[in-house]
Amino acid sequence: MAKRLLDCNSSDYAAMTKSELLEAIAASEGRIVITEIIGVLQPVLVNLSNAELACAFGSDILLLNFFDVYSPVFNGIPKVNGEDIIKEIKRLTGRIVGINLEPVDLSQETIGEIRPISKGRLATADTAKKAYEMGANLILLTGNPGTGVSNKAIINSLKEINSVLNDKIILAAGKMHAAGSLKEAGENIINKKDVAEFIEAGADIILLPAPGTVPGITVEYIKDLVTFIHGKERLALTAIGTSQEGADSQTIKQIALMCKMTGTDLHHIGDAGYAGIAIPENIMDYSIAIKGKRHTYTRMARSINR
Repeated sequence: MAKRLLDCNSSDYAAMTKSELLEAIAASEGRIVITEIIGVLQPVLVNLSNAELACAFGSDILLLNFFDVYSPVFNGIPKVNGEDIIKEIKRLTGRIVGINLEPVDLSQETIGEIRPISKGRLATADTAKKAYEMGANLILLTGNPGTGVSNKAIINSLKEINSVLNDKIILAAGKMHAAGSLKEAGENIINKKDVAEFIEAGADIILLPAPGTVPGITVEYIKDLVTFIHGKERLALTAIGTSQEGADSQTIKQIALMCKMTGTDLHHIGDAGYAGIAIPENIMDYSIAIKGKRHTYTRMARSINR
């Protein structure tokens, strides 16, 4: 039986398989915080990476955004070969590390400015394989604002990546907001049909917008989807991807408790508080709201050499 991720030391992760990691997350009963960070921007603390800052405030899992697997950059960490950046982040933080890849679909109707992204950020079998070889434990197929990501494209990318990596890496899928799609906004971002198709295509974890972050997304709506996801024996991840990671502490705590009410397994907090990271205190406040000070401080204080 896998140890709860809540109780894991850094040395535990190295020996865990994909299935053991998923079991460790499930066994933590909705008390795991995933923090999204951007490394191509200037770190908040200048000489110290946003990855290390996020971990100091209680993050359990790190998620790299805007990370180009063909031209990798992550400011604030010691100079290493680009191929070794993810491994170096894992060495410095002792955390599980995932990356975002984006399944762009420019054939759909879009809204607002659509921003092109580099080849190394697109969700393909090649970029996913590269991410795995670089040390990523998790790949999240999702979309940044204005990238034109669609659920149809997510399904196609899941199938392609799953056929190559299969049981080697955790695959998560879903959108935190419309991501430039005209028809996939509000409650239309995701429904049970989308969830079923994501799972059929190989997703281990389904991402859903956190209640209160997207217009029309309520506790009841997300709770129904989480129950459906659990019925399919998969994990759920609620996400703050609408820059509310930069809101006041009370708002963060309210969102955290609403997400807990849905039954979610993992809690995501985005990167748009300061430059490339949530307001650090909000990471800690979110963590305390869902698992208390004892577990939060334990994560913050636990030596990576254990």
